[in-house]
Amino acid sequence: MQAQAIALFQAAFGGPPTHAASAPGRVNLLGEHTDYNGGPVLPMAIGARTTAAAGAGEPGWIDLVSLRDGLVERVRWDGALPQGWAGYVVGVQRELAGLGAAPPGVRLAVASDVPIGGGLSSSAALTVSVARAFADLAGADLSIQDLVGVALRAEAEQVGVRCGIMDPTIVARGRGGHALLLECSTGRMRFIPVRARFLLFDTGVRHELADGVYNTRRAECEAALRVLQLTEPALSHLAEWPARRVPALRRLLDEPLRSRVLHVVTETARTRSGADLLARGRLRPFGKLLDASHESCRRRYECSAPELDVVVRAARRAGAWGARLTGAGWGGCVLVLVGAGDRATALREQAVIDAVNRAFTRAYDREPSVRSVRPGAGARRERVELQ
Repeated sequence: MQAQAIALFQAAFGGPPTHAASAPGRVNLLGEHTDYNGGPVLPMAIGARTTAAAGAGEPGWIDLVSLRDGLVERVRWDGALPQGWAGYVVGVQRELAGLGAAPPGVRLAVASDVPIGGGLSSSAALTVSVARAFADLAGADLSIQDLVGVALRAEAEQVGVRCGIMDPTIVARGRGGHALLLECSTGRMRFIPVRARFLLFDTGVRHELADGVYNTRRAECEAALRVLQLTEPALSHLAEWPARRVPALRRLLDEPLRSRVLHVVTETARTRSGADLLARGRLRPFGKLLDASHESCRRRYECSAPELDVVVRAARRAGAWGARLTGAGWGGCVLVLVGAGDRATALREQAVIDAVNRAFTRAYDREPSVRSVRPGAGARRERVELQ
């Protein structure tokens, strides 16, 4: 995407950019909806990336263009927050300004192959890449910690998607060949080597998190926490509720709050156990945790979708070692573990692809897109060279 972003900038603004940066999408192996509940997550960066190419612009304004439509839009960054992806860009600029790290005006071109709304953190890939490019344009030495904070606040406080720390952290810090076990309440991190073969099926079903049930689920979790704190005043996050006290939830909480907490508590345990299994190369039991995670997302957190369930069922029946939705849910993608990368894995992979395509075509008269995914690198500066 580097060459496309730079060429787009040249075409739109009649000259080359001076700075560029890119950031990856991500898949979350385990730990769905645990991040904002103070639990662990196990994401990995992927090869798909978003590149932001930037140059100085008129003070007070951002002129921006995306490869998706090629239309140049002009917005004031100190005015009303614009709709769509421009709102994320303006949010980044405002957060950088709060740190004294924003350029006075910017021209921006963005190119990306991270699917939008597919549960692969396209928004974090955008905000992190833009934050890095804008800060460099301003001559600011932005640390990775500050980079993560700017991206998080741009999305959560400016745009209004009440996301957690997971996405900007893995997008900024990703390491090739590794997943990241991140304890969201403490910030403790441990990189986990990944020696597995994954497929990613994109159902094509898209969601709009800022206006959807994601914020509703967060509100439900906050309500459950307030109730449980009446019994356990020291409880800071739902993920801290001890597994041995799960039976007590039946008398303490009504539905649907009880199911939401059950998901968070059991997903917390699955994620920590899964990281240990993955580190030891124990892929079959790791795959069983993927299956259990999807069932909990489907039944307890109610964040799956019929299209996701079709893919998961077909993949399992075809011999996949594990399958689950990845990302917030309600659409997007399914992550499928097909093996360790040997010849048997290649045969199993093709069988899974064929089975999913048949099942999805029967149900929806089309095939989902599919790609293999492996752990990639995090955000980086890109060289600005016209092609």
